[in-house]
Amino acid sequence: MAFSGLQDFIACLERSGELKRITCEVDPELEITEIASRIMKDSGPALFFEKVKGSDYPLVINTLGSEKRMALALNAESLDAKAKEIEDLLRWIFAQAGDIKLLKTLPEALAKLPLAMSLIPKKVGRPPCQEIIDDESGFDSLPALKCWPHDGGRFLTLPLVCTEDTESGAKNMGMYRMQIYDNRTAGMHWHLHKDGARFFEKYKEKGTRMPIAVALGCDPAVSYASTAPLPEGIWELIFAGFLR
Repeated sequence: MAFSGLQDFIACLERSGELKRITCEVDPELEITEIASRIMKDSGPALFFEKVKGSDYPLVINTLGSEKRMALALNAESLDAKAKEIEDLLRWIFAQAGDIKLLKTLPEALAKLPLAMSLIPKKVGRPPCQEIIDDESGFDSLPALKCWPHDGGRFLTLPLVCTEDTESGAKNMGMYRMQIYDNRTAGMHWHLHKDGARFFEKYKEKGTRMPIAVALGCDPAVSYASTAPLPEGIWELIFAGFLR
C-alpha cells in the first residue's frame, strides 16, 4: 500500500525506529539545521521537531536520509527492487499497448491500456489541501529554515512547484528551493532547461501572469517524483503513480 500522505509515512518511520521526536522548543534559524547536520553525519534517524519557535506547525527533517528510509518511502525491500519493479511494469505496459519505442511514447502507451490509466492522477471535487483556506497568515507562519550562516534568509527547502504550459496544457512539478522575502512574497530559481522555466518564457512573451501552485508536505513518492530526471513531456505525477 502506498502512503496516504506525509503523516502516514512519519507514522511508518516511527514504528520502524527510524524517527526521533524532539519535544523542546528549537529555533528554525540555524539551530534545526545544525542539529540535523550532526545527526545526518552520524547516520542518525529522521527528526520530528514538535515545537518550532515562532510557528504553530511541527517540522520533520531527514526522512529520506538513508537507503533504508528511501526503500520504506517507496514501499520496497530495497531501491534496486523498486527499480526492477518499475522496469518490469514499463515493459508490460509497452507490450500490452503494442508499442516498444522509447520511453517518450509512454503517454501513448498508457492511452491504449485502460488498466494502466489507473496510474494517472485523478481530479477530486474537494481535496484536503483546500478544506481550510486562510487568507490571513502567510509565510511567517511556516517553520521555514535558515540553513547556513551566510544564507540570504529563510527558505522552503522541499517545495513542489506545479506549473502548466499556457499553450499545450502540459503540466510539470519540480522542486525549487524558495527564499522567503516577507510574509507574502517568496522567490525561487529554476534552470533554463527546466520545463517550468520554459513554460514561464511563454507566459512572459504573452505578457500574462503565470499561475503557480506550491505543495508542502506531500507523501514521499510524490516528493521524490518531483526531483526525478524524467524525459520531456512525462508528468511527474504519472511517475509518482508508478512509484505508488
